[in-house]
Amino acid sequence: MKHPLLLLLLSLIVFNCKEHVKSVHHVLKINGHLGQLEIKNSSDYTQAKDFVFGKYNYKDNRRFTKVKAIHASKVLFLDTVVYKAFIKMYNAAAEQGVTLKIISGTRNFNEQKAIWERKWEKYNTLRPMERAKKILEYSSMPTSSRHHWGTDLDLNSLSNSYFSSGKGQDIYNWLQTNANAYGFYQVYTEKTNGRTGYNLEKWHWSYLPLAHEYLNFYNFNIAAKDINGFKGAELANELNIIEDYVNGISKKAKDYK
Repeated sequence: MKHPLLLLLLSLIVFNCKEHVKSVHHVLKINGHLGQLEIKNSSDYTQAKDFVFGKYNYKDNRRFTKVKAIHASKVLFLDTVVYKAFIKMYNAAAEQGVTLKIISGTRNFNEQKAIWERKWEKYNTLRPMERAKKILEYSSMPTSSRHHWGTDLDLNSLSNSYFSSGKGQDIYNWLQTNANAYGFYQVYTEKTNGRTGYNLEKWHWSYLPLAHEYLNFYNFNIAAKDINGFKGAELANELNIIEDYVNGISKKAKDYK
């Protein structure tokens, strides 16, 4: 009969081997391209993870372009491919008397952290879990925001009511009818068809030809334990940040291929 200690050691060796194979498999399975990033080795893989976490400087990154003043309300950057698609959509809208203005574009980890922690202090009378849920009505935890990817933009106003009447309604109606043709989708719609996570955001539009690729990478490679480095980060797992928020997008966006 084998000694119990020997059996334990053997099981640990087998487990560690499986974990090693699993980690290598992650790199091999994603071997290829993530947006404009080519993944060939573990270093590229780490760089890809840092990218979807927003841990980079987009101002010094050749993948990003500074948005012209005519298209934005302030100094903003977008992925170059996304910006080119937006310009086409902007011009088409302008021909029909609709003016689109980008009020928020790419945000890196530090910028998202500043937003999150400012609100964390604002709601300091609430218990930690309720505090986080209040922020998550409209703002993402750092490392989990689509704005990290340079694919998502906020248009014209951060108020849903603005898009419910007058000029705002004309803009929203045009976007609903035409934006998909240029690759842009409203990801945070009404919470129907089981959508979870953030509240309705009529202003938030995502360029899915790239964003769905980043989301697939995120889902395969990122876990709640990877969401860290800011106040309240320890709640990410209990809040189901990845399942309910990162993936809390419209059915049309989920079905995009």
